[in-house]
Amino acid sequence: MSRFIDRLNWVSQGVLQPMGFGVAQPVSEKPKILLIASLAQDNTTGLANYVSGADAGLLRIPRLSSGDEILTEVSQAMPDIPWGGWLRDIGREGIKQMVKFSCDFVVFSAASTSLAILQNSKVGRILEVEASLGEGLLKAVNELPVDAVLIASEPEKYFLTWHDLMLFHYFADLLTKPLLVSIPSNVTANELQALWETGVDGVVVEVGVGQPAEELRKLRQIIDNLTFPSQRKRGKTGALLPYVSREASVVTEEEEE
Repeated sequence: MSRFIDRLNWVSQGVLQPMGFGVAQPVSEKPKILLIASLAQDNTTGLANYVSGADAGLLRIPRLSSGDEILTEVSQAMPDIPWGGWLRDIGREGIKQMVKFSCDFVVFSAASTSLAILQNSKVGRILEVEASLGEGLLKAVNELPVDAVLIASEPEKYFLTWHDLMLFHYFADLLTKPLLVSIPSNVTANELQALWETGVDGVVVEVGVGQPAEELRKLRQIIDNLTFPSQRKRGKTGALLPYVSREASVVTEEEEE
């Protein structure tokens, strides 16, 4: 079973006491938004400096020929955190080769990934979906054999907007699975708090050459210093039925008589 998905489920579901009649044990750690470091396949120089403080690492893999070898190297170099592969533009035959990957989880596009990925049942599956996905398809995601959902990010986005917050809220209300989003590295404490309260369980941040090495450590400190409430409003969206008061019902019956 995927270490990262186990952690993600715990964060998404909140603090759960064990079942039984024994005395409840205090929980030493409260759920906090997870921090995932994303880096390019050809951009692993100085890896330890860039991913320090992350809860998981995510390697973007456009070429399976070398991706397996690099992913094995980085997971062995930093075994304290789970590592995943972010599959990009990989065809059906490439997906079949993916079963040999030594990774904890994979991120793959809903629009361009073959169902052959179902052959690998040992890794966590995170489905990347477009932000424009409609309500019907979003609800259908809840029935798919995937463990979490990632909203595809816009390229070169330097700050979060109110539209982003509305979008994340919309996804969190319709999905029963953990939700991940991509964010810029300069996100603030208030923004992280807002994302958590909206229903976001984890954030993906790009790291590597061209990005300040200390950015992820700063985010780690911000997250550690924040207080994240265990109870959040998620999955409340449903059909609204008309409300008829008892008094109105009585009046209607009298008029009929």
